[in-house]
Amino acid sequence: MSASKSDREISIGDLNRSKILSAAEKEFALHGFKGARVQQIADRAELPKTNVLYYFKSKESLYLALLEDILSLWNGRFDEANAGDDPAEVLAHYIADKMEISRCRPDASKIFALEIINGAPNLSAFFKDQHASWMAGRVDVIKQWIDQGKLMTTNPHYLLFNIWATTQHYADFSAQINELKGEPMTQSDFAEATNNVIGLILTGCGLAVPTEFK
Repeated sequence: MSASKSDREISIGDLNRSKILSAAEKEFALHGFKGARVQQIADRAELPKTNVLYYFKSKESLYLALLEDILSLWNGRFDEANAGDDPAEVLAHYIADKMEISRCRPDASKIFALEIINGAPNLSAFFKDQHASWMAGRVDVIKQWIDQGKLMTTNPHYLLFNIWATTQHYADFSAQINELKGEPMTQSDFAEATNNVIGLILTGCGLAVPTEFK
């Protein structure tokens, strides 16, 4: 059975949005929010400028959509964690996911870092609502792990901050890493670094490292 017109329109719309967000990620990483131009984003996406503004009404709305997409990508499966889960498994996979994003989408991390460094002017409303709510939920799960004696740490916020700082470093400071190593990191290097970060954080929390990350 062939797809209906509505299905085709939805598919084309999803594809165009994806192409626009991917192009915007490159342009905002290269030029920053102020320097990026909608026409440049359209050219990179190989779409008319009018198409970009059809899906995203302005450069501001496109930038905010990209930032929210980045946060959603980072949060990943940790969204579904609960007090009954094994914190070693959850945290190890959360760290591994974030390291993989730093490897595959370093521009996304750099865009977010610049936004935060500049005081998060475009994320104030989002932080007050969605991101703050997400953080509160994750902190509550970690507190329950602590109360159950599953986790040896005293401050869930600092644990998450350390995970973010360590994993995102590999994207935000890739130029420094490459210079000091003498060459760009390979996929194998990232795998080794991932296991190293997991080991440091989990053992610091009194957790055994899952076999797959040793």
